[in-house]
Amino acid sequence: MQIIRTEGLTKRFGGLTAVDNLTISIEEGELFGLLGPNGAGKTTTIKMLTTLLPPTSGHAQVAGFDIAARAAEVRRRIGYVPQLLSADGSLTGYENLLVFARLYDVPRAERKSRIAESLEFMGLSDASDVMVRNYSGGMIRRLEIAQGMLHRPEVLFLDEPTLGLDPIARKAVWDHLTSLRVDYHTTIVLTTHYMYEADSLCDRVAIMDLGKVAAIGVPADLKKSIGTENATMDDVFVHYTGGTLESRGGYRETSRTRRTGHRVG
Repeated sequence: MQIIRTEGLTKRFGGLTAVDNLTISIEEGELFGLLGPNGAGKTTTIKMLTTLLPPTSGHAQVAGFDIAARAAEVRRRIGYVPQLLSADGSLTGYENLLVFARLYDVPRAERKSRIAESLEFMGLSDASDVMVRNYSGGMIRRLEIAQGMLHRPEVLFLDEPTLGLDPIARKAVWDHLTSLRVDYHTTIVLTTHYMYEADSLCDRVAIMDLGKVAAIGVPADLKKSIGTENATMDDVFVHYTGGTLESRGGYRETSRTRRTGHRVG
């Protein structure tokens, strides 16, 4: 069953076409990756699918509802964890989740149990009463994922979920995301610059370049498609984007990425 479908989805900012005629479908329960250089249109795509940006043209449905005509229904069925910090350092982990429980209209009678369940699932029960400013980067990211999952969405969108984390924290986040699929049957859509993550964890990936999908498929099939012996996803990325894994962004983009990496590092 298709839980996300786009047809000709396009977003323009003045003379810049950030997303150009995007047509993809994502199956229920998939872990789907959006890959591409900075400026390829990944984050803009997620912002349209989460109703944060209106499309210039084209259509998309998420969980059976049109993102433009039924935006409120879409928002009830999704969770979104952006790149930038969404947890409040001046509150405890429990208090952060309580704020999100109210925002998501989680029934009052269920809030305490839902929060406790989320903290336990993400391995944060022992830190529930600790101020988030004292959390490590990996703990903050797990708390943000708990925030996005608190209302048990059908689809969870994650924008660079492990950016700036050390390998141990990164593995912990991925272990919990994998468990989400098993325990809650959650469809996960994410962006990442870590090719080995996409290779080992994503069911399918779409490689975007200059606002378009350059390739889409199962990682193993994409590696075969480039005709290189023992190809890696790094090779696939370079082949389909015509560049390197280095960011194409200028000073502003580099500065933003490093700020994000610093706050979760």
